[in-house]
Amino acid sequence: MTTVVGIVLGAGSSSRLGRPKQTLPLGNSTVLGWVVRAAEQSSLDRVVLVVGGTADEVLAGLQLARTEVVHNADYGEGCATSLLAGLAGAGACDAAMLLLGDTPGLASRTIDSVREAWDERRPWGLVAEYDDGPGHPFVFSAVAFDGLRSLHGDKAVWRLLEAEDSHVQRARVRGDRPLDVDTWDDYESVRAALTPT
Repeated sequence: MTTVVGIVLGAGSSSRLGRPKQTLPLGNSTVLGWVVRAAEQSSLDRVVLVVGGTADEVLAGLQLARTEVVHNADYGEGCATSLLAGLAGAGACDAAMLLLGDTPGLASRTIDSVREAWDERRPWGLVAEYDDGPGHPFVFSAVAFDGLRSLHGDKAVWRLLEAEDSHVQRARVRGDRPLDVDTWDDYESVRAALTPT
């Protein structure tokens, strides 16, 4: 039986939005809360949430059932530092699934589908392939962890996937990629889609 740990990257500084997007209200939770809830409702064996400089504010809006929290003191140095903190929190496992804390439209069934695809094939890396192209979540086997630990800055995971393309497989997911909340317009679009009045 394999162990797949979900790493929720929720330590971003939200520089484009101007306030912590993780804390933006969405339905009965927050933007980050939706992602954590989907992870907790999924087949992932464990869930690790990485938080950064606004940790107290971010955590105050969450109801955690089976999520372990890891603090990334170096969050300002790029997303790769959160990945490092998440891998440290994940410990020994067969694979890690990376989940973005600003994609509240990600469903637990999508997480389960991608995890099932990894379980069946166990590739070095696996990327979700939506109708409109590749996107998160990503799954990395334990053999890829050393490569992940060597990354620096933002978008480093995408660059690693491109460099290791021959070792990366795709998991087909029906529908379009869940929208990232990077701007206020993104937030309004997500709110309209997920919590219609």
